[in-house]
Amino acid sequence: LAISVLKDGEVVFIKGFGFRSLEENLPVTEKTLFYVGSVTKSFTALSIMKLVEQGKISLDDPVSKYLDLELEVEGSPVTIHHLLTHTSGIPALAYAEALIRGYFETTSVWLPISKPEDILDFIQDYEDWIEAKPGERFFYLNEGYVLLGLIISKVSGMSYEEFVRREIFEPLGMNNSIFCDKRVFSEKDIASHYIIDKNGSFVLKKPLLGVTADGGIVSCVEDLSKYVNMMINRGKVGGKEILSEKNVEMMEKGYIRIPYEVFGGESYGYGWMIYPKFFGKKLVGHGGSVLTHNTFVGYIPSEKLGVVVLTNVAGYSPMYFGMYALALASGKNPNKLPFIEYENVLNRLQGIYQTYRGTMTHTVKRRGDFLFLEYKDRYIEEAIPLFFEEQRGNSYLFYTISRGKKMKVEFRVEKGKTWLIYERYKMLKKDTIL
Repeated sequence: LAISVLKDGEVVFIKGFGFRSLEENLPVTEKTLFYVGSVTKSFTALSIMKLVEQGKISLDDPVSKYLDLELEVEGSPVTIHHLLTHTSGIPALAYAEALIRGYFETTSVWLPISKPEDILDFIQDYEDWIEAKPGERFFYLNEGYVLLGLIISKVSGMSYEEFVRREIFEPLGMNNSIFCDKRVFSEKDIASHYIIDKNGSFVLKKPLLGVTADGGIVSCVEDLSKYVNMMINRGKVGGKEILSEKNVEMMEKGYIRIPYEVFGGESYGYGWMIYPKFFGKKLVGHGGSVLTHNTFVGYIPSEKLGVVVLTNVAGYSPMYFGMYALALASGKNPNKLPFIEYENVLNRLQGIYQTYRGTMTHTVKRRGDFLFLEYKDRYIEEAIPLFFEEQRGNSYLFYTISRGKKMKVEFRVEKGKTWLIYERYKMLKKDTIL
């Protein structure tokens, strides 16, 4: 793991933790390269906005103006704006999921996509999968950002990678940043790729190839700190203007509500997710994943505060690390973060519960984001999922499904004791599961 924290234009903390290679016992440094995954989308969006600023394209231009692909829904053309905001109306076609999982041999499905132009063939039969008119609904579409990369290449006259290198990497001094091409095999300070198997063992995999404008940048916390600092400084760095303040703010505007929330009211801008309720401030951020490497980059414009988190292991979300760090850096209590509060609830309620005089014993266990009520004897073994609904004072209300209907399940904490009310039973927590 590598992390950096920025405040008022300065990197106030930057450090690597753990190993970039278990086999060679090599540590993570601030220059260690990681695949940033979908954090790449903000670079793609920034590149589009630069072309808009140069008067070479318009956000309202239909995709078909630049590519040999007729993208439209019921006569309404899909525009560059729709691709930027994931509002084309086309649900995820999962090319990236198949490509990455096939490459790392976690599934038998694999797509022979070696260059971005292959997406034009892959997406040809999209019509039957349309779910909404353009602009009406959010569907995260990796394929859409690959198309944006092709548009950048077509309009600029250079490859997507070369455009990003010239227009963003070089002006910002992101000298270590590359793309997931053959160069990843020769880099010395790059994090290895590991899959954790069913036995908990780390299985080394070769570096990923084939991802482009939707998730193909490979960078380090040192370089990404420069990028975040530029966004915080409204598109400027060291006297250079990478993008006008007006267009930076256009990227940070929420255009469509997204279905998954952390604080409430989340939306999507141009290559960024917008969190308007981060301790009363607007947080701009984006995560990324290529299965083996996972990332989060975020900043609070009004506080001039930013964070970069890069990891080469799956499990706990780097977004949580990043938001925790931002809370600390802004003087807020990170234990008030909704996901921390929820984790504390789940962990607090885990344990062994018994009815009156121990006549029956149930176990409450956490599995991911859920609790399961488990019962086991010589002949019966069952695990009932419990879904969190709300907290009312000292009561934590869950529900499960019984005979196709919701059934209330209540945990109540009072006078140092934790009670569970389920169906006909009232149970007292006797022990905690470690």
